[in-house]
Amino acid sequence: MSYNFKNTLVRKPGKSISKAISSMSLVPEYEIVIKEHENYIETLKDSGVNVISLAPLEDFPDSIFVEDPALTFLDFCIILRPGAKSRFGERKVFESEAKEHFEKVFALEKGTVEGGDVLRINDHFIIGLSDRTNKYGAEELANKLIYLGATVEISKTPEGILHFKSECSLLDDETIFLTRRMSETKFFSKNYRTVEVPSGEEIAANSLRVNENLIIPMGFYETQELLSKNYKIKLLDVNEISKVDAGLSCMSIRW
Repeated sequence: MSYNFKNTLVRKPGKSISKAISSMSLVPEYEIVIKEHENYIETLKDSGVNVISLAPLEDFPDSIFVEDPALTFLDFCIILRPGAKSRFGERKVFESEAKEHFEKVFALEKGTVEGGDVLRINDHFIIGLSDRTNKYGAEELANKLIYLGATVEISKTPEGILHFKSECSLLDDETIFLTRRMSETKFFSKNYRTVEVPSGEEIAANSLRVNENLIIPMGFYETQELLSKNYKIKLLDVNEISKVDAGLSCMSIRW
């Protein structure tokens, strides 16, 4: 199933996170970020996965968001091409590190694509075109995934959304949790059951299912009440990390 994992890989935040990209022009406090990230790791462990922790990269302030430069499928890893210029160098570092943990490592050679724009549902992948992911990167990634036995479709991320998964996530193999803005695209309406995020709590759309646990950001009470009826909820405080456009899924890759 899409959310059954044995391993997850994270990267410790560096002190340079104060220089990370922030659409709100906010500066997070390093010590608080460290604590939130430690709690994130403990929540992953409580969800039944082995956590591999990589060393921080001070030269790359956004490198805590390890999902963007890489994608996993089966025992393979695909090195992506981040669309933010300041993050492009992360891919070379990660390619070297990934070889220690994956049977085979592939790398994209053209265009741009970030993992935050890729939603996996079993062996099917949806790639959302955005300011960070363009057609050339999406098409090359699609070809790689098809070669590895997956199916792929390419969608368009609505304007004003950083990443495709910023406003949608997987609750189970048949159900997508999504914002009204994402719902209005009708993209998921034919093949999936959808649950809409309560108005005013759109940030909670980027939740993270890991085995039996559904991890949601703390402070979204209507979302908690809605989802706790059918899922085992784990709350996580990521308020400080969110100052630099973080979501729950972007801080780990899982396989």
